[in-house]
Amino acid sequence: MLKACLNGGRGRHEHPAVPVTPDELAAEAVRCAVAGVTAVHVHPRNAGGAESLDPAVIAAAVTAIRAAGPGLPVGVSTGAWIAPEPADRAAAVRAWTVLPDFASVNAHEPGAAAVAAALHERGVMVEAGLWTVAAVDAWRRWPAPTGRVLVECLAEEVDGALADAAAILAALPVERPPVLLHGEGPATWPVFAEAVRRGLHTRIGLEDTLVLPDGTAAPDNLALVTAARALGAH
Repeated sequence: MLKACLNGGRGRHEHPAVPVTPDELAAEAVRCAVAGVTAVHVHPRNAGGAESLDPAVIAAAVTAIRAAGPGLPVGVSTGAWIAPEPADRAAAVRAWTVLPDFASVNAHEPGAAAVAAALHERGVMVEAGLWTVAAVDAWRRWPAPTGRVLVECLAEEVDGALADAAAILAALPVERPPVLLHGEGPATWPVFAEAVRRGLHTRIGLEDTLVLPDGTAAPDNLALVTAARALGAH
């Protein structure tokens, strides 16, 4: 599985091709799907450009992507930076009128188990974001089932990110959901290569990096996906 992470928390001040509006997300999703991704992960924005879990904001983004690319699985983030109060995040999920196919929940965040439970109640597949070995223990105590594990290596130093990947993967139980491994910043492409080497799911997009494997600036998400496909991700 190769997932496209189209925007994350980035704004146009960081890269002019970051998609923000529902129509922009939809157009990018389709372009990346044609290039070979099998799912997209997006951070929907409100009218002011801020990330939001508001039902209308989620509905607008998910609906636009599905209309442009029928059958393409679409997921969103439930990160605590979007809505700091855990109860607000769970309440937002329960109020969603249009449901994404999956949503990520960072296991180390306060209230993560309750947010995961709310997603499960709504029939949304839960992706457990694991940033540390300690987060693996927190995730294993969740009552709600997990459809996919995200091993997220956020250290920018390459050796540190690869060491984190090895440690988190080693801490996972033998019986586990499918695993997606990815890095961010300077470690994005080395961690991507490690995911390919291990035969794991992975992702690429402007959320994680603004550069191609050779260090040159990526013009857009499509260029990153094309480079990823050339490196052997399927």
